[in-house]
Amino acid sequence: MQPRNMSMSGVVDLAAVKAAGEAKAKAEAARAETARQGDGGAVSPSALVIDVTEASFEQDVLQRSAEVPVVLDFWAEWCEPCKQLSPLLERLAVEANGRFVLAKIDVDANQMLMQQFGIQGIPAVFAVVAGQALPLFQGAVPEQQIRETLAQLVQVAEERFGLTGIAVDAEASAGPLESEGAAGAPAGPYDALLEAAVDALDAGDLGGAVQAYKNVLADDPGNSEARLGLAQAELLQRVAEMDPQAVRQAAAEDPADVQAQIAAADLDLAGGHVQDSFGRLVETVRRTAGEERETVRLRLLQLFEVIGGDDPRVTQARTALARVLF
Repeated sequence: MQPRNMSMSGVVDLAAVKAAGEAKAKAEAARAETARQGDGGAVSPSALVIDVTEASFEQDVLQRSAEVPVVLDFWAEWCEPCKQLSPLLERLAVEANGRFVLAKIDVDANQMLMQQFGIQGIPAVFAVVAGQALPLFQGAVPEQQIRETLAQLVQVAEERFGLTGIAVDAEASAGPLESEGAAGAPAGPYDALLEAAVDALDAGDLGGAVQAYKNVLADDPGNSEARLGLAQAELLQRVAEMDPQAVRQAAAEDPADVQAQIAAADLDLAGGHVQDSFGRLVETVRRTAGEERETVRLRLLQLFEVIGGDDPRVTQARTALARVLF
């Protein structure tokens, strides 16, 4: 019954799985109600389009990119093509409703940033995702091509970095069956499956819980309760057969052993030591490169799922990750 003990005494609190899902459903239901009242659940444009300077770049771009993709628009008052492109980018940022933030940089006032990005001419558009700079396009580009590029950016940010943006409208986040009730609330059949998964976890049937959550996600990939539960069940499954003393000894003896550090981070998180777990993997990312770095980064993103993206410890760790990746 070791898995059950871990789940009840550590960070992986089974009751928290359902509570997190219910909180998410209430938040999305409130957003849907706001939409019905007329503003569409939209994020304020002032939060989506910002002016950035060299002094504010680290906070407004690097740190923010740990939570949401940041698109950089390098422009100048004298640049005629910029006068065509900048309003278009602003409109697309508002349409995206928080899936990315547009940061406008006046190159005349911020020439150091222009040099750091190696810009030879404007307009030039880059993105920063989790601290990594990505060139998007330069010069006059057709609107459809810009839309496709930004859609690919958002997809990469979600799939590779786990960044889902600062806001998602209720319609976009709704699952296949959510139209029958409040936005974000699972339908009746999902309630039964999710309750069965929690019961399986509590009984130590980790394989059964994992499969139950996967069954829900197969029909409803956006189901927040199932995603959280799956991340927690998989964590418990990984640590169930570990010898904690041996794992920690291996990690202490060889800081360069990636698999040892990953295993120790899993144990840290299962035991409730959230910041120790995240800090260990961020430091391992800093020391590694290539495939090893990618392996560690992906495990860290999985552990973010266990805690939930709204937790301030996750936000702090995302910022730290962005710094070591940039």
